[in-house]
Amino acid sequence: MKGQSAERFQSLFPVLLASLLVLGTAHLVFDSLKSGKSYVFQYYGKPEKLRKSVFVLPEDRMDESCNLFEGKWVWDNVSYPLYEENSCPYLVKQTTCLKNGRPDSFYQNWRWQPHACNLPRFDPLKLLDILRDKRLMFIGDSVQRAQFESMVCLVQSVVPKGKKSFKRDPPRKIFKAMEYNATIEYYWAPFIVESISDHATNHTVLKRLVNLESISKHGKSWEGVDVLVFESYVWWMYRPQINATYGSMEDVQEYNVTTAYRIAMETWGNWLESTVNPHLQKVFFMSMSPTHLWSREWKPGSRGNCFNESYPIQGSYWGTGSNLAIMEILHEVLHDLKINVTFLNITQLSEYRKDAHTTVFGERRGKLLTKEQRADPLNFADCIHWCLPGVPDTWNEILLQWRMRAVEFGNDCGLTPCLHLQTILLAAHTLSPASFSKLKHP
Repeated sequence: MKGQSAERFQSLFPVLLASLLVLGTAHLVFDSLKSGKSYVFQYYGKPEKLRKSVFVLPEDRMDESCNLFEGKWVWDNVSYPLYEENSCPYLVKQTTCLKNGRPDSFYQNWRWQPHACNLPRFDPLKLLDILRDKRLMFIGDSVQRAQFESMVCLVQSVVPKGKKSFKRDPPRKIFKAMEYNATIEYYWAPFIVESISDHATNHTVLKRLVNLESISKHGKSWEGVDVLVFESYVWWMYRPQINATYGSMEDVQEYNVTTAYRIAMETWGNWLESTVNPHLQKVFFMSMSPTHLWSREWKPGSRGNCFNESYPIQGSYWGTGSNLAIMEILHEVLHDLKINVTFLNITQLSEYRKDAHTTVFGERRGKLLTKEQRADPLNFADCIHWCLPGVPDTWNEILLQWRMRAVEFGNDCGLTPCLHLQTILLAAHTLSPASFSKLKHP
């Protein structure tokens, strides 16, 4: 009898041991979940208490097949501009064209109309709902800073006084909507990788030196940001060659711009793959903002630039200021990434807007132009930066639509491929300018 009991105990012992191990493991898991230190939370994020739902209404929805980037500009002085220049205290002098003396405001009254659908009017409350307890950061040069300022101006009017703040902490600017615990931020990094031009206000323009493999200094400020919006182009295009280092800081070499750009974007891609959590963060890249430096490109025989232009270009147009080789490099780098990056191709729609630059009604090296300089637009007109309100507002309307699409389809793409290759270039699978404006699957 004793032998039978011993045998029964021996047969039950593995079961009892396994049960104890399961109970012990479960206890540890529950303890880690309660403490918030669970790997699950580290990877997917903690559940938000009393998180308000973001409702995507029928009028907010857009057909997935609709190409927002192919269309035309239509006159609309009823619905546009989306805000008044003098109502937004966060604009820098570089963008306040009316205040700086521009005699016309026509550039504010054009609305982008996609061919196959309507682009919904920007809804600041919808954006704030999406950004509740989150951070949105724009990263790049002064063109990207204009998109940041545009976004702040689009949102700030619905945030009551005393419930918003604006902080300058170079190289960052930070707008906060306190009731939503939401921040819209800007980070100055004209090359994305590190360079001698990284000081937000005291940076060199004529002498440019880029460290093609260094990004960690910038990257520390980007870690954990919920929505990252990158842009880098015009600072690369000063000359066909650029001084850069790769490896030793003492070994300065002259690179072709396209070669250096590719290396820099690969460095950025490596940082994304090693640092960004695709389940918690969303990454966008804005395509190049076009320039309008030579009027002969849209008006053959003329010798001017964008100065004194009042209307968009009609019909097909692609200026020489938009480098197709750079587009192809972005195509290849983004295609090879192991995480999702949504590429917003705003180049073609912006190409038409020769009328919307700051020209002589902006800043040059931190100062407004003198009377004598304004009288010489051929040499002093700025055909790179944009007046606000203006074209960057449309970029943000499109950005909001992609954010809402991510919300509608769940967890910003969560565990699914979602908007990967379909939106990476939206058109850049060939090198014809017309193809860059179309949404196709590679």
